[in-house]
Formats: sequence, structure tokens, C-alpha cells
Amino acid sequence: MIRWLIPCCCLSFLLAEAYAQAPAPNIDLKQQAVVTTSEGTFVLSFYPDKAPRHVQLFLSLAVEGAYDGTAIHRVIKWGIIQGGDPLSKDPTRKNLWGTGGMNKVASEVSDVKHVRGTLSSVMLPGKLDSGGNQFFICIVPQPALDGQYSAFGFVAEGIEVVDKISDTPTDANGIAINPPIIKKVTLRPAQPVPPPAFSQTPPEELTKYRAVLETSLGNITLEFFPDLAPGHVRNFLRLAQAGFYDGTAFHRIVPDFVMQGGLLSTRQPLLPDFRLNDLVRKLKAEFNNTKHVKGILSMARTDDPDSAETSFFICLGDATSLDHEYTAFGKVVEGMDVVEKFQKVQVDGETPKERIELKKVAIAQK
Repeated sequence: MIRWLIPCCCLSFLLAEAYAQAPAPNIDLKQQAVVTTSEGTFVLSFYPDKAPRHVQLFLSLAVEGAYDGTAIHRVIKWGIIQGGDPLSKDPTRKNLWGTGGMNKVASEVSDVKHVRGTLSSVMLPGKLDSGGNQFFICIVPQPALDGQYSAFGFVAEGIEVVDKISDTPTDANGIAINPPIIKKVTLRPAQPVPPPAFSQTPPEELTKYRAVLETSLGNITLEFFPDLAPGHVRNFLRLAQAGFYDGTAFHRIVPDFVMQGGLLSTRQPLLPDFRLNDLVRKLKAEFNNTKHVKGILSMARTDDPDSAETSFFICLGDATSLDHEYTAFGKVVEGMDVVEKFQKVQVDGETPKERIELKKVAIAQK
């Protein structure tokens, strides 16, 4: 893993020492970097108390525009992405990508762990003080790098964009075949890490949201009951916005009873565990007085009342035996004709004989 991060370069170690002792540029270290790439935007926060020289260098380079037009040139799928090399602006020098912009800053190894989202500095083999323009971001924890590399920041927003970049096809050497491009890096005053999506949206605002289930049988529009089950509504909207439901299947159909979907094990492709860990949580039951009648949206669970996670169901008929046992949190407001189509799906027991796809869940406001 460490060897993968080390570009081959022969620049002098003395340059790093000289740079480390140079006067500090006049730049505010309490800023964030908004990194706009060809695959989307993510935001970096920094640790100026742990690695001031690295933060200072990164921010200075951003102000100069040094990162604009560079490539995320090296990728390990669901592992690490690496970029920032000034040579990567030139496609004709692809054989040299990973060798540029080094020997600019002395080591600042600290107790910061290389966990998911950590931003760290690339260095030369055996030369701790050889960091420079190049950086890498951990997609998953990389404990072998702790105490070896200078971690100086983390992804504060847009980790899903970094995940997407990590899925870029590469050649046998881990070099991106069509590398994502850093279009621009801009700075803004540091802001707190935002809370999970919808977590602070008041119930009266949540009532304005609708979800359109784009299924292989047609579209179904849902509205929600945040006054009765705010936790479940926020959870559904958060998972939908993140695209977790896209590509799942309706895995259970019982005519005149329920149609059930949202089970992430039915998703194609499957989500990696690190993405599941970002958002999937067990929900505290929010049983209420809503009757489980045709068109009601409710949450599936195991025998534990507080075990609901992602799987939901829509009632295909009166299912009042579920009242006060399952959390109803919305209802169908458009597409009942599509719901009726589910009644006629051929099943083997309760499993559809042919896959019924939930292609996408689109979130919109009324």
C-alpha cells in the first residue's frame, strides 16, 4: 500500500529542508478548500494545529491555481485516490505522472489516523521530508499509513464524490485511464461539518418533500408524515438522496397485503460496506395511530421493534394487523394504478418470479 503511494523521483532532499525553514506565506490557515472536479465537488477541511506547513502549502497552491487542471491520476478502487501532480496537466507526459511537485515541505507526522476521508501528503521512498503538491485521500481506513505519512485534513463534504472517483478504471499500474480532472480549487472561510442530510429539517419543512419511485412497472409518488414519524421520514429521504435505493428490487409481494422493497442486499451493484456504514442505522420505532390501509407506506423490521433500517413496504390492501406494530410514515398520492400492477405480479411464494426493479427514487418538493 505504501509502495503504491510513492512516485519515483530523484529531486534533492535538501530542497525540502530549505522550504521548511522559509518564511511562512501570509495566508489564513482557517479555511476550507472547495474542490470542483469533472466528477463532482467535495470540500476539504484542515488540521493547521497538526500539520501547519502542509496546510499552508496546500492553501497557497490553491490560491496560485496550481491544482486547477491537474488530474486525479492514481486510484485504488475503494482504497485511495491520489492527485495534485503539476505534470498531470500534460497528457503527453503520462509516464511521468506522480513524479512532479515534490520536495517542498518537511514531515509533520502526527497522531491523526488515516481513517475514511483523511487527506494526507505523498512522499518519496525513505524521505519523510519530501512532501509537496501531491496528496492522497483515504476511501477506507488505512492504518498501515498511520505514523508514516503527514495527514493534514479530511473530506468535510462530498465523500460520495471521492468514492465515485475511486471507481475510475485504471491500467495495470493504477494510473487512471481517463483521469478525473480537478477543474478548480477555491477557498472559503472554514465552516462546521454539516449534519446528516435532513437531520435538522423541521417537520413542517419535511412535509413539503415527495419521493417518486421509478419502478419497472411505472412511477409511484409518495408523501410523508413527519409529524408522526420524523426519524423514519428523515431516514428515507437521506437514503434516497444518497442513491442507496437506486437499483434495488421489490423482493416481496403478497397480493392484497404488501409490496416490499428497499432491501440493500437486492441492489445491483451492491454498495460496499464503508458506504453502508455512512448512513445505515437502526431506527427507533415511531408507532402511531395511522391505519395500515391500501397505499400506506410503512417500514419493515425484524422482531425487534427498533430494528428497521432501509426496507419499506406499501400496503396493497387493508393490513390493520400491522397497526401499532410497524411505523407508518407516508402514503401513495400518485400512481395507485401502478400499485395495482403489483397485485398481478407472478410470485413464487412471496418472491416475484421476475425482478421488479426500483430504478431510482427521486426527491422533489411540492
